[in-house]
Parts: sequence; C-alpha cells; structure tokens
Amino acid sequence: MSKPQYRPLFGNDVSHIDESVLRQLEKEVKERIKTTRQVIGDAKESFDNQLKIQKLKDTIFSVNEQLTKAKKQGAFSSLIAAKSISKGLHCLSMRLMEERIAHPEKYSEEGKPTPPEVQDPNLYHYALFSDNVLAASVVVNSAMKNAKEPHKHVFHVVTDKMNLGAMQVMFKLKDYSGAHIEVKAVEDYKFLNSSYVPVLKQLESANLQRFYFENKLENATKDTTNMKFRNPKYLSILNHLRFYLPEMYPKLHKILFLDDDIVVQKDLTGLWKIDMDGKVNGAVETCFGSFHRYAQYMNFSHPLIKEKFSPKACAWAYGMNFFDLDAWRRTKCTEEYHYWQNLVRLLFSFLPQHFSSSLYYITSNGARGCIIRY
Repeated sequence: MSKPQYRPLFGNDVSHIDESVLRQLEKEVKERIKTTRQVIGDAKESFDNQLKIQKLKDTIFSVNEQLTKAKKQGAFSSLIAAKSISKGLHCLSMRLMEERIAHPEKYSEEGKPTPPEVQDPNLYHYALFSDNVLAASVVVNSAMKNAKEPHKHVFHVVTDKMNLGAMQVMFKLKDYSGAHIEVKAVEDYKFLNSSYVPVLKQLESANLQRFYFENKLENATKDTTNMKFRNPKYLSILNHLRFYLPEMYPKLHKILFLDDDIVVQKDLTGLWKIDMDGKVNGAVETCFGSFHRYAQYMNFSHPLIKEKFSPKACAWAYGMNFFDLDAWRRTKCTEEYHYWQNLVRLLFSFLPQHFSSSLYYITSNGARGCIIRY
C-alpha cells in the first residue's frame, strides 16, 4: 500500500483502476502470502508443543535403543571376560592329571578307610562343591591361613568325575596347615539319581539346554538383566548339591557352605557359636541400592506376587551360608525343595521358554520354600 504505483487502487475512484497494475498487485500479494506461510511453517516447530513433545519422544526412543544395544554388548563382553582364564592356568588340570598318572600309588584313595575326623561333629566342617581346581584350592588355603586352629577344620570337597583326579592331586601336594580335606566325586553319592532328584530330569530338557548354551550374540543377550543367569554352570548337578547336605553328611549337625569364588580373610570359627534359633540358614544380606532385591527376581506386576512379597526385600549372599542340618531335617526343607522343583517341571510344558527358565533358576536357588528362613 505504501508503493506509489498501488496507491490509486486504494482510492475512492474505482472507475479508473488499471487492470495491469491490479494483476501486478495480486501477484505480489500471493508471493508475500507464500513467503509468510513458509516462515510460519518453519517457525511452527518452535511454538507447537505437541510437535516438540513428539520430536523429544522420538529422540528419547532412539537414545534408549542405542543404550540398550550398548548394555547388551557390554554385558556380553563382561560375561566372556569373567568366565575366561589366563593361558598359563588353562591346562592346570591336565598337568595335575599327568602327575597322578605318573605316581598312582601316591594319590589313590581306593581301599583306604575314611578318617574319623571327616565324620566328627565336634570339628568345624565346610562344604565346597566345584569343578575349578584352582578356585577350590584358593578357598581352602585362604580359610586355613586365617584359622587359629587349622587342624580342627574339615573340608568336604565334591567335584565331578572328570576333575576328581586333578582335585585329589591338588589337595595332596600341600598340607593346607594341617586341615582335613575329603575329596569325592558327585557320582559317589548313589542316592543322587533322576528318580530322587527332580532337577536331574529338568537338566535333560532340550529347551533348557538351548537357553543356557545359546551362542549367538543377538540371542544370548535378549535379557541383559538376567544374562548372568544364562550360565551353563546351572546345568551342573554341583550347583544343586547344597540342597542335599543333610543326606550327604548324616552325622553332622552344622556345616558352612562356601562357593568357589570366596576368599576368606578372617577366622570363621565364630560362626559355629551363633544361636540359629531353630532356623535353617544363616546368611549375609546383600542389599546395596537395588542390588539383590526381590524386584530383580520376580514379576511384581502379578497381583499374587505383589500381595505376598515385597519388591524391596533383601536377598542374601549365596556364596557363604551356615546351615543347621538338624533344623533342616526337622523342617523337611529338601522335601519342600522337591515340591517346587516338580511344580516347575510341570510348568515347563505350558510356559514360554524364557519364563520357565527364569522360574527354574529362582526355584533352584532357593527363592521359594523353607530354605530362605534366616
């Protein structure tokens, strides 16, 4: 309107309007409108809240995808690193077996009577179930280095048939400060068969073995949270022997169970003075933030689980447990364990593979039943 050539178009006299000037004005107005629309369109993103929210959601989703992928790759790499051993120790068992073959009379236990200390309930007894020769030696050695009276300690080491010879040689080569050490194979306990032990039937499941032995990165890392549970060691009967301690050692009243990743730093004899108050299991809570709380093990979206359990309840360190075997026998904990194992075995045919495998892990590790009594 401020341009001189367009002023006549806005006057009172409309009879002398120049058509060419009018068309020129229309063309210029349309161009201005087009430019204005483009500017408004470009500026809309800065003022449209819904568009901002959607763009932010897309960004968050993309970042979460990248984070999840990075966590899976990191967890998978950590799992490989944690389970790897150095080259120098890789053939330790074979070197020990070479020593046993060269001197069979020195390490053979056949025909020898069982030492009375092994069944003496007045001594301090430990249970150690492992197929790792070096790790088992570290546990025993560290415990005896800190014991005030090593000759009063008895270690019951149980391994599989393949590692029995190497384990016997390892514990014969050193006296471990005078501690008494019994080394046996799990096959020596004849009552541990599939007709009595429900978990042996479950271990034969093809789906369960596929779950633990999956070797593809994209499949092995489907569940980053529970990746550490996807360890083939859970298929070993050695991981379940702790539930049969009263039957394995019928003459003992108390026993301290130690995992093979334990390094003892002080004398443990004070544990035998603890009043268990009739409870079966004495353990150490491991609650650091959200670490080892029930929310990590159970699905609290289910109303029944939400009603019966607290997601903030603490789990316990399963690497060192002090068991009152008399209380165990009295409360029939092994029977309770068998009940839940049989229930899981029935559910295996109805539940999805991942859920049933997770339930199998939880039940196998005593998250249900009387074994959790502190």
